[in-house]
Amino acid sequence: MNYQSKNDTSRDNQQERLRTANWIVGFVDGEGCFSVSIFKNRTTKSGWQVLPEFVVTQGEKSLSAMKEIQDFFGCGRLFINRRHDNHRENLYRYCVRARKDLVEIIIPFFEDNPLRTAKKKDFELFKDAIRLMNDNVHFTQEGIKRLMELKRFYSSSETTRQSPIAVG
Repeated sequence: MNYQSKNDTSRDNQQERLRTANWIVGFVDGEGCFSVSIFKNRTTKSGWQVLPEFVVTQGEKSLSAMKEIQDFFGCGRLFINRRHDNHRENLYRYCVRARKDLVEIIIPFFEDNPLRTAKKKDFELFKDAIRLMNDNVHFTQEGIKRLMELKRFYSSSETTRQSPIAVG
C-alpha cells in the first residue's frame, strides 16, 4: 500500500521511509488521536452528524514536524489555535477528516506500522467505526446507537476531552 504523498520523490530510499514511518508511529503514539465525534444535527436524516478524524497536536516550536507528517501522508490540513489559555505558544493540529483519506491512507499506514501504546486499541475502535460508516449505518438511529456502543469500550481521556462523544 502506498500511503506516501504522490509528490514524495525525495524519499526514494526505502530505509529513510522506514525511519520516517517509525518516527511517525512514535509521534502519534505520544501526540496523536483517533476519534469519531457524534453531534446532534436536526438537518440530517438521522438527526445526528458523525465526524471521524485523525489528529496530531503540537506547539508552534514543532511546526516543522507537523508539516513533515502532513507531507508524508499527502493529505489533511494544519489548523492553528492562537488561544494561550493553558499554553504559551500557538498550537497546531494536523487533522485528516476526509473519509477517503482515512480509509485509503491513514488506516493502511497504521495497519502496516502498528502503534505500540494504548492508542493501538483506540485505532482498532476507530477502524471499526469507519467500517460501520462505510456501510452507511450512521444514517440510521440504529447505526448511531452502534457507533455510540463503541464508546463504551473506549478509554482514552485525551480523545474524550477533544470531542463531546468520542468513539475511538
